[in-house]
Amino acid sequence: MFKQATALLLLSGALGFAQTEKEEEEAKFDYKPPMVQKVIFDESITMLDQERHEYSSNLATYAANQLISKKATPEALESARRILALALHLERRNRQALVVNFQLKQGIMPEIKEGDYNPRTFSRLLLARAKLLLRNDNERERLLAHCFVELAALIDPRNADAVFAYENQRIDVGDIDWRLLTDAVKDKPSRAPVPDQ
Repeated sequence: MFKQATALLLLSGALGFAQTEKEEEEAKFDYKPPMVQKVIFDESITMLDQERHEYSSNLATYAANQLISKKATPEALESARRILALALHLERRNRQALVVNFQLKQGIMPEIKEGDYNPRTFSRLLLARAKLLLRNDNERERLLAHCFVELAALIDPRNADAVFAYENQRIDVGDIDWRLLTDAVKDKPSRAPVPDQ
């Protein structure tokens, strides 16, 4: 009886230690949530609500999954911040984006979730949509297209068309200032200017 009680006590202590260690490991990353008080991609963007929802959900799912696979490195956290900001600008109340963003703010790693598309397909889809957006003479749509092109290349670096488009974009217009999306604060326009229409 004494041996069983001792074994049970040791087992519960080991499980408690393992759980505490796991919680500490999850809380080690430092995530700065995006500030999305002013939505940039509003009704001026020619995109249906269902399309916005699908892009937003899949971007948030991709952000969470890549963060998990890269073990929440500072680079992966910054990438997730940018992608979640974009998702929230597309659909401000997107469930997946809000949940992942909240979990990261709390220091909790989200669970791996299967998206609607694998990375190769999603990369192609983003690139194709970017090409359509670039046909319009709307500054906000051009910004969204540039974001999609960059993400298409980063999501699938083997997609030669996406990489070529991204490298040409960098030569022509330079790198995207992601602060436009990650720090879209209403009362500080000088910090996060919104492109004119």
